[in-house]
Amino acid sequence: MIENEIRHLDLGGLYGIIIMVFQVTPTPYGGSMDRRYSRKIQCALAVVLTGVCLSACGEGEQVSYLKQGMDAVEALEYDEALNCFASAKEAGEDEQLVYRGMGLSYMGMTQYSDAVTYLEAALHSGGGRVEDIDFDINYYLATAYYKNGQLQDASNAYSAILALRPKEKDAFYLRGCVKLAQDDFEGAQADFNEAVALDGKNYDQMIRIYMALEEYGYKDAGLIYLQNALTENEKSISDYDMGRICYYMGDYENARSHLSNLKTATEYGAALYLGRTYEALGDYNYASTIYAQYTENDQTKAEIYNQLGLCKMQMGEYDAALAAFQAAMNIEDNGMMQTLKFNEIVTYEYKHDYKTAATLMSSYLRSYPDDATAKREYEFLQTR
Repeated sequence: MIENEIRHLDLGGLYGIIIMVFQVTPTPYGGSMDRRYSRKIQCALAVVLTGVCLSACGEGEQVSYLKQGMDAVEALEYDEALNCFASAKEAGEDEQLVYRGMGLSYMGMTQYSDAVTYLEAALHSGGGRVEDIDFDINYYLATAYYKNGQLQDASNAYSAILALRPKEKDAFYLRGCVKLAQDDFEGAQADFNEAVALDGKNYDQMIRIYMALEEYGYKDAGLIYLQNALTENEKSISDYDMGRICYYMGDYENARSHLSNLKTATEYGAALYLGRTYEALGDYNYASTIYAQYTENDQTKAEIYNQLGLCKMQMGEYDAALAAFQAAMNIEDNGMMQTLKFNEIVTYEYKHDYKTAATLMSSYLRSYPDDATAKREYEFLQTR
């Protein structure tokens, strides 16, 4: 039996200042590939590149070991990164950034206990004054705590951020997610309310709150946030935001009505959500048409190609699905390579090319060893 998990989101790279978000990944199931969704919260790192003391060097100049290490982290070459950071430490380069880099490397290797050790060391290596880099490290450290099962420590890390930056809405949201994992619904709701109070028109945040609450069995509570967003901003909300909120509320007809007012051939968000709306309505052919039309004007959006591939799989057009996933993988810095590689493997399984699927899965697990579903799938592939 093929145990597939077609994916929409990726963990991305580990480089620079981060905004942490708990992503919920929609996952069609089984050979029938129906639209039942298994949702699991992942701690994803949305990355914003910065120039944090990691200057690139021109040709002929000596490149710092720190720079080489961070380049290796971004390339998912974590052993090489650790070697570079060890050399950076011996060369007397910035100790705080060295420990930070080591922590990120161990996070990438899913060795979260080691990640905690080095990220804590990075915090303690600061000069005494609280700088932006300390907030950056605290966000990473909170994630490492969470992934290591240290939920209270993760909550405390967000609390430390909020003690110094009481209007840090992302910290409120993330602490709320941790409280959900601690079975503290009231505490989570209080933190979510604080996040909303700080930015009541942040519809991305409203959607994330809904998805987190739904994951833990509080869908009705999550729907209240979405409904409030519509009610309180009825006169100012755009067709795009109205459409995608209706999409998450399961009101696909209204979602279609609002999103159809937009230029889906050239507007990325409109194409993505209108296509997903038609997918939810079971019209994969029309959804794929929306995605294909968009790619005629813009070949840089990996998520559009991924959705196109998912539609083609639903339609049994596996070669076309492969072409879509592979086109997305060829986009530089696409931000969802893990998702695309997994979906490519599943497509080969549907083509009954188990040898290619097994080879690709072996390579995949070297890059993403923390993927339990992939490990189970690899065991299955080895029996074919």
